[in-house]
Amino acid sequence: MKSLTRFAVAVLLMASPWVHSAELAGLGTVTFPTSASGPAQDHFLRGVTIMHSFGWKEARAEFQAAQRLDPDFAMAYWGEALCYNHPLIGEWDVETPRAVLNRLGDTPEARLAKAPTHREKGFVRAVEALFLGDGDTLTRRRAYMEAMRDHYEAYPEDEEVSAFYALSLLMSAGRGDDAMRSNVLAGAVAMQLLDQNPNHPGAAHYTIHAFDDPVHAPLALPAARVFARIAEKVSHARHMPSHIFIQRGMWDEVSASNQSAYEAAVDAYEPGDRLGDMVHSLDWGQYGDLQRGDYERAAHWIELMEGIAERAGDNPMAATMLAGVKARYVIEREAWQPQPITDQTEATELLAIGLGAAHAGDFDLAEQVANRLAQKAEEAAAQGGARLYYSLAEKPLKVMNREVAGQLEIARGNVEAGLALLSEGVDIAESMRPPNGAPNPLKPPHELYGEALLTAGRPEQALALFERSLKRMPNRPLSLRGLARAHVALGNAAEARKAYAQLESGWQGRDVAWRQEAAGYVAGAEPSE
Repeated sequence: MKSLTRFAVAVLLMASPWVHSAELAGLGTVTFPTSASGPAQDHFLRGVTIMHSFGWKEARAEFQAAQRLDPDFAMAYWGEALCYNHPLIGEWDVETPRAVLNRLGDTPEARLAKAPTHREKGFVRAVEALFLGDGDTLTRRRAYMEAMRDHYEAYPEDEEVSAFYALSLLMSAGRGDDAMRSNVLAGAVAMQLLDQNPNHPGAAHYTIHAFDDPVHAPLALPAARVFARIAEKVSHARHMPSHIFIQRGMWDEVSASNQSAYEAAVDAYEPGDRLGDMVHSLDWGQYGDLQRGDYERAAHWIELMEGIAERAGDNPMAATMLAGVKARYVIEREAWQPQPITDQTEATELLAIGLGAAHAGDFDLAEQVANRLAQKAEEAAAQGGARLYYSLAEKPLKVMNREVAGQLEIARGNVEAGLALLSEGVDIAESMRPPNGAPNPLKPPHELYGEALLTAGRPEQALALFERSLKRMPNRPLSLRGLARAHVALGNAAEARKAYAQLESGWQGRDVAWRQEAAGYVAGAEPSE
């Protein structure tokens, strides 16, 4: 009887004149039949298509337009409710989605009565579990995923059920091995949908999120290229391909993707909007340009961030991100600029100052920085949980403390103690989720430990660290440089030449200290037998 009912609903939907498919320039193609028709359905389709690219503000406006045209259109309220929170980070606002659903009806029965089909009722039940259910954010997200799983099992061929089921798996994934399993399942569902509809923005988008780690990223490279092509209207969509490009060390693509995302964010910005899309693209774009060696362009990103911070006033995100791009500019160029610290000095600035102080032999300043980082780690642990961007969580702060403290001990002549601290930093980093963007902390601990081992005359150990660093963050110039130097020290001429050649081939900027070293070795080294 149940299968017969589903068959009857499917036939009704296929026969209905309002089974619409939206192919929108710069947004992709979505097929989402509902019980609505005409302009209300058109606005709804546009809203769903934009929502798949996480264009919350623009999608919300479309759903609200659909509601004005058809006040009882349940799916328009479903869509708007989903537009107030980023599904893959902490919950911002649970009250507004609840208010949206209560506008549709003040009881579950009243809301479901306005969803005429079994399929639409399934979507409404799921979003009720997400915003009107019991428990904390993760508990409600898991209840939402379970409701979407049931819906997917009922409608396995439905494109939008598949898309939102994949996203529900990502948003309820939690941490550790369970998260990896959930992400891989989400990626499998999304990839199947992308095969079914090669122009579907959600299929490409969620494939990227599912495989955003060093091991699985190659699986998502085709989806990243698809998303870059089909979803050009939304800043987040322009940025997302760089999640995979960065995992593959494709620095030109990282730079271009985030330049495009920044431009889209500027075009869409209105006073009062969140700054996330704008500063996030600046942050990642600068990282990409530093890996290309384009220091002039990397400095330009800082100027743009300074302008945002000035206009934003006391917005903490803008100030924090500005500190981050300035610190990265110092660390990646190894252009150390130690300076006094204050209680307001951001964690990223502390790292750059502390490493520079140890390098310059300013032991007192380096010790102050190490202690301040330890204090910040304790404060983060007391707060419980990660904070967005570079107001960092406990573990990254602990890694930074070990990096500065380790370099300080080495500078003081206590090499074994310093190396032990750097090794602790690597162990802590290994207990964190795999890298999924620019390094966090800004100086990768495997790379720093490898550099210290190389200086200490232990090239074989250093080689293993650089190899590990490059598996986690492919094609990083400073890790490639360390790899090449370790091979030189071990007499592996052919491998050294290969690493130096890779380093040279991706470098588009001005001369730096190691370029002459690399060019000379590539030109003159003979392969070992």
